[in-house]
Amino acid sequence: MTNPVSKPLAGPLTAPAGTATPGTTSSVPARAAAPSHDTRKSARRRELGACGLLMTPFFVLLVTVFLIPVGTAVWLSFFSDDQPGLGFGPERTVFVGLRSYAAVLTDPTFLGGLGTVVLYCLIYIPLMVTGALALALLLDSGVVRLRSWAQLGLFLPHAVPGIIAALIWLYLYTPGISPVITLFARADITIDFLGVHTVLPSIVNIALWSNLGYNMVVFYAALQAVPREVIEASVVDGAGPVRIALQVKTPLVRSSIVMVAMFTLIFALQLFTEPMLLSQSTQMINTRFSPSMYIYDAAFTRNNYGLAAAASVVLLACTVALSYIVTRWTNRANAAQEDAR
Repeated sequence: MTNPVSKPLAGPLTAPAGTATPGTTSSVPARAAAPSHDTRKSARRRELGACGLLMTPFFVLLVTVFLIPVGTAVWLSFFSDDQPGLGFGPERTVFVGLRSYAAVLTDPTFLGGLGTVVLYCLIYIPLMVTGALALALLLDSGVVRLRSWAQLGLFLPHAVPGIIAALIWLYLYTPGISPVITLFARADITIDFLGVHTVLPSIVNIALWSNLGYNMVVFYAALQAVPREVIEASVVDGAGPVRIALQVKTPLVRSSIVMVAMFTLIFALQLFTEPMLLSQSTQMINTRFSPSMYIYDAAFTRNNYGLAAAASVVLLACTVALSYIVTRWTNRANAAQEDAR
């Protein structure tokens, strides 16, 4: 009689699929991992291709609108047109190195224009940011009725081209034809909008009239993203409208405030249109009133393209440096606020 326990099995032992017996290596997991790795690589390539396709227009514009003009300006700043033989010889372009930069940085008219623009920024930027933010807070609070019409009325001046806006205000500033000056004269008030001490505030007024509504729309859009639950909680805690606006809403739109201040600073440093047109009616604005006007005068009046290019590069360096300072200061302020929390 045979013991059934010791009876050999009829066939070889087989392991379940996906498992390996001791001493052997299964090839199933390796075959399964290979397609997964290839799939990830293919998805990564498709993602990079899509990102490159979407970013191509940006880089094309960056190169053609910014990098090529900046490179051309830097190249031109190292050269100048020279006429040998006491000015009677043929004109030729010669390499002058940093001579144009030295001429710009030692020119009192250029330095005076920089000082004028700095004063302009100190007046214009705080008024622009606080005014636009105050209007946006009023619209967001619901105090203003006919909100859509109010937004349209405030934004409409921005739709007027800068040259047209400057011409409108030039008409209002010019004595003899201005209805505003005539109205003041009837009240025995004499005011010269284009005088020594009033010409810069008059330019600030034009810039405010043109851009205040646009920045107000930016702030209003940011305020719409503020969670209503936060405002409702503040109301429950007993905060009034002014406290909610200053201590709740304003800190939550800090990033928009920084962005508006940054772009306002960049455009303010390029002050050109308003003083250029107002210079036709007043002698308080000369042809080198601002750095941009200095560049225009050097290039198209004196035909000194090397000097104009050097002044352009200096102005660009000042703009980049101030933008970097504002960004660093903002980041440190935000980091300090987060640490305090």
